[in-house]
Amino acid sequence: MIAHVDVNSAYASFERVFNPALEAVPLVVLSNNDGMVVAASREAKALGLDLGKPWFELRPTAARSGIVAVSSNYELYGDMSRRVMEVLERFTHDLDVYSIDEAFLTVDRRTAADPEAMTRLGHDIKNTMRRLLGVPVCVGIAETRTLAKLANRAAKKIGDFDGVCVWPAIDTGWRERLMRALPVSEVWGIASRLERRLGGHGVLTVWDLATVDPAHIRALFNVVVMRTALELRGVACIGPEEDRNGKKQQIIVSRSFSEKVTSAVTMRQALSIYAQQAATRLVKHSQVAHTLTAFAGTSHWAQDRHHPTVAVRLAFPTADPVELTRAAHRLLPQIVEGARYARAGLLLTDLTPAGAQLPFEMFRSRHEDAGIATLIDRVQKKTGKDSLGLGYGGFRPGPSWQMKRTMLTPRATTNWAELTTVRA
Repeated sequence: MIAHVDVNSAYASFERVFNPALEAVPLVVLSNNDGMVVAASREAKALGLDLGKPWFELRPTAARSGIVAVSSNYELYGDMSRRVMEVLERFTHDLDVYSIDEAFLTVDRRTAADPEAMTRLGHDIKNTMRRLLGVPVCVGIAETRTLAKLANRAAKKIGDFDGVCVWPAIDTGWRERLMRALPVSEVWGIASRLERRLGGHGVLTVWDLATVDPAHIRALFNVVVMRTALELRGVACIGPEEDRNGKKQQIIVSRSFSEKVTSAVTMRQALSIYAQQAATRLVKHSQVAHTLTAFAGTSHWAQDRHHPTVAVRLAFPTADPVELTRAAHRLLPQIVEGARYARAGLLLTDLTPAGAQLPFEMFRSRHEDAGIATLIDRVQKKTGKDSLGLGYGGFRPGPSWQMKRTMLTPRATTNWAELTTVRA
């Protein structure tokens, strides 16, 4: 049996942990540079606020409607997500972190044999998350991941479940009625385009997909859709998307500039900062990269569009920020002075586990032995990511082109200067 745990309106819930005044308020979280809505509380969704709505359209009437907006507090969300997963580890021997706000848990066999025990487990998870972290979650438990996601959806939408839906504990007739009532788009992995294609073959509801001949579905579509159909029947055939070590296939560091970058000097600093961030991510995942691609670009609507790019094959797989910075700077000769660049970034590919024995290892960078990447990562974890920088990436004060977050809430768990103050 698999339990799927999902934080309700995660970004909004994380914000409310350290600001209870935001409870029951229509709350929206904005994207980079406060551009558009990327997350909304239940109260905001009830007002019809769709994700992707530009903030400049909402701002004139936000106060009158009671809408509160905050900038994306990635530091807070990332740390709260880590805490959520640490708590969930108490309830399983096998935790699969699926995203920043959801995870799959393998239920032990003794509990899985008893629907009442699974219901108690679900409520225990829900109550513990609320008590220890202050975040609301819903729990769905079923034989497969796809059914567990569907059960979680039911737990979230149907109040009688009180946030916990154990699929085997539900009357079979009720389950059939629910699956007949839900469109096939409610199934995990069925996007709008695939929904239209399935509809063309008469598969309109969740029940239709669950009862269709799997071999017929494979012939019409592919093995992935067939596996989804089997999962709806209770046949487990979809596993984790990443291996158990959470290894990445690629790492990308990219941001839109709050102010246009118009010179190679400023672009050098941006690339230096991104290279240092990329090195930190490699260290986190115990990986090294063999290929770095650096890119920049003006706005797509600019009159003189320019999108330079360069791919660099590194001499050896590395997580060394010095070597990654040098490689990123290979883009600078292509930067046109005076061009108004809106974005830049780095893409690391051909990733392999760190520590593998390599040919000609004696020629690798001396910075690898010095452990600069690991040292920077350790210092930043203790004192904040902006506390230490390498070369151009360490200039202070911070550059004006960095992402604007004018409504940023306190980074209460990762920044000493922004700890929450409680007065009795």
